[in-house]
Amino acid sequence: MKKSILLFAGIILMLGAKAQFPMGGPAKKMVTGRITAIILDSASKKPIDYATVSLIKSKDNKSVNGAVTDERGKVTLANVSPEEYKLSIGFMGYKTKVMVVKTTPEKPDLNAGTIYLSATAGNLKEVEISGQKALIENKVDKLVYNAEQDITNAGGDATDVMRKVPMLSVDVNGNLQMRGSSVRVLINGKPSGTMANSVADALKMIPAEQIKSVEVITSPSAKYDAEGSGGIVNIITKKKSAEGTSGSVNTSVGTRSNNGAFNLNAKTGRLSLTGSLGVNHAYPQNSKVVSSNMVALQTGGGTSLEQNGFSDWSRVGYNGSTGIDYDFNNYHNISTNLKINRFSNGGPGTTTSKVNGNLGSVITRDMDMGFNNLDWSVDYRKTSKKEGEEFSISAQLSTGRNTSDYSNKTVIQELPVEVFDSNTGKNNEYTVQTDYVYPFSKTTTLETGVKGIFRNIISTYSDVNQDFDYDQNVGAAYGVLGFKLTKKITAKAGLRAEYTKINWLSSTKVPFGNDYFNLFPSLILSQSLKGASTIKVSYNRRIQRPSLFYLNPFENKSDQFSILKGNPGLNPELSDNIEMGYSTFIKGSVINASVFYRSTKDVIESIITPLPVAPGAPQAFLTSYTNVGRSESYGMNIFGSYNPKPKWTLMANIGLNTYNVNNNSSTNAVNTGTFLNYTAFARSAYAFPGGWNTEIWGVINSPRRTFQGKTDAMYFYGGALKKEIWKKKATIGLNVLNPFSRDLVINTVNKGKNAQGDTYEQKTNIHYPLRSFGINLSYNFGKLKFTQPKKGVKNDDLKKEDQGGMGGVQN
Repeated sequence: MKKSILLFAGIILMLGAKAQFPMGGPAKKMVTGRITAIILDSASKKPIDYATVSLIKSKDNKSVNGAVTDERGKVTLANVSPEEYKLSIGFMGYKTKVMVVKTTPEKPDLNAGTIYLSATAGNLKEVEISGQKALIENKVDKLVYNAEQDITNAGGDATDVMRKVPMLSVDVNGNLQMRGSSVRVLINGKPSGTMANSVADALKMIPAEQIKSVEVITSPSAKYDAEGSGGIVNIITKKKSAEGTSGSVNTSVGTRSNNGAFNLNAKTGRLSLTGSLGVNHAYPQNSKVVSSNMVALQTGGGTSLEQNGFSDWSRVGYNGSTGIDYDFNNYHNISTNLKINRFSNGGPGTTTSKVNGNLGSVITRDMDMGFNNLDWSVDYRKTSKKEGEEFSISAQLSTGRNTSDYSNKTVIQELPVEVFDSNTGKNNEYTVQTDYVYPFSKTTTLETGVKGIFRNIISTYSDVNQDFDYDQNVGAAYGVLGFKLTKKITAKAGLRAEYTKINWLSSTKVPFGNDYFNLFPSLILSQSLKGASTIKVSYNRRIQRPSLFYLNPFENKSDQFSILKGNPGLNPELSDNIEMGYSTFIKGSVINASVFYRSTKDVIESIITPLPVAPGAPQAFLTSYTNVGRSESYGMNIFGSYNPKPKWTLMANIGLNTYNVNNNSSTNAVNTGTFLNYTAFARSAYAFPGGWNTEIWGVINSPRRTFQGKTDAMYFYGGALKKEIWKKKATIGLNVLNPFSRDLVINTVNKGKNAQGDTYEQKTNIHYPLRSFGINLSYNFGKLKFTQPKKGVKNDDLKKEDQGGMGGVQN
């Protein structure tokens, strides 16, 4: 009762507080304007098209915007905040011209008039486009991969983009890990109901063309929800804003899947409207699955089951969103966004089995899973005349309905036995938070806020004895202070407090509960060195709460010899993380290196145990989840980007981390020993004259370990060719993935020993159809100027399951 009162008091404080800001301090919210100009040749008075125009802040010489002139010599720089700038104009064969311009809140728009460029004597080197972002940016608290600058991402989905992001590893089903540990995936800084159900499927539903950038946050401050042992991955989608109407259409057709994406944006004055739609259809393809279950008794003898079959799964779905953003004036803004996601996957499969070497049965199964989700958020933001001060209050509703239906027909000696079951899961999540940022000075800023998350999950089955009703409420408060220790050393220190209250009711009808309170400190120190180099040291504590997938005690028997069941008694994982990083820029090249240490207790992993069977009966295994023990991991990551020529880019990334789990319990002693995991990525891209671009890339993920077993290494490689057409308004391209092998063969072996000394082993061999060829087309219309995502709810506190292992292989 006492904790409930504390939670209620926190919510009341939330409604009366004076709000919070994004990591690194917010930019002051203004009604932005635009700067226009006409660029002409000083001698001929003719327009200069494709001249480079860059907008640079006068006070710190940082480039904030840029564009090129059109065929009339006209250029428009949109979304310009009131301030004094340097306008730099350059073009090959002309002298670069720099002039000072200024906009104000009273007059946010500026017409710079006609600007003349004078030709130079002799040849000049090509002018650099200062306004263009680098492919990789290193910031004090995160690494940013600007996907929109990678011109060969067309035709893929978010999974393909993730494979190119430094420090991330992606398995064959699309599950993400960072440095060998779980991550929390956000969309525009917010959770998504689709991600909550299946990260792998949700990523496949996002066309690559909709992604602006990917933020890899290895050292989240206390401002963030404490979820994610490895860190946070934040996918920023393209949100275009310009006076009038703009948009894009993208489509791709391939041998494995088809994607489509449509974006439409409109802005008039202070009102902005956005809308998007993405569709996906993956063809059903035959995935071969060979498995065996074996138990060797200590007293001699044992049982075995060998299975050989296939699954033929397909995927289809769509995602859409619409948003409204309105500036009342320079200091008040309100926005709302609605996202709808729907997709399904599944299909038939057939398996023949042998028991102790003799033909046992033929199993015909069918599986269908559907996911339907809606996310609705409303955000209010208030700034003041004091630079950097900001108050915000946000609310979000996430609701979903997920279905799972399976059937299998087992024929033993011509006697059929049929099993059917269905599950409907309903998920409702309500979030409200308020945040406040106060800058004491230009170098010292306070961030503070409170938050409440209220979840209810009801899972019902055709067998009412399997029903599961689960409530989880989380109350949180935090404070983060950013300041300068010296002229070159920046610090950010924070503390977050979270209280979690859990109640659940299963088939026994006996209520269960659990509650816990945790403190999460964080500290980041960053020092600027000579030559645009930076060194960073950080510490933070994180938590991984198990989601419904891990907790639900329902026995899924879609494969009656490999049963899946959750464990409602799981404890959350708690980890302490220390990281040291170094980054530098050398003549346009980027080098980023880091080392880390992570200590995690109550590590959650799957556990496979044999079920009791009658003599001569097929051997079945149960897969569930357990807090296996404590893990200590060391690792490093090195990323580099180099341009041998102006239009040739080479990139490489390698990450190493150790894996071990120990548990000295007398009833469940575990000591895995120490193993080395690695992930490596290499990419080469070249831009040819005439708008042609090419790319080849490859990824290697090392074998994946658990305390019971090992999954073999996986290799991905591909290439792309792209051509700009229709005056650079459109592009057409070809993409290929793993062209020299139809299947990616994945072997998994799990072993164990029970209290009686009996040993058991489960092997799985999957031939996953991965090879694909595709053609893609994209078309842009209107003025495509991007805006930063609005601040809002960010729930990132649940451990998500590894998808793709239930009921068949996902394509």
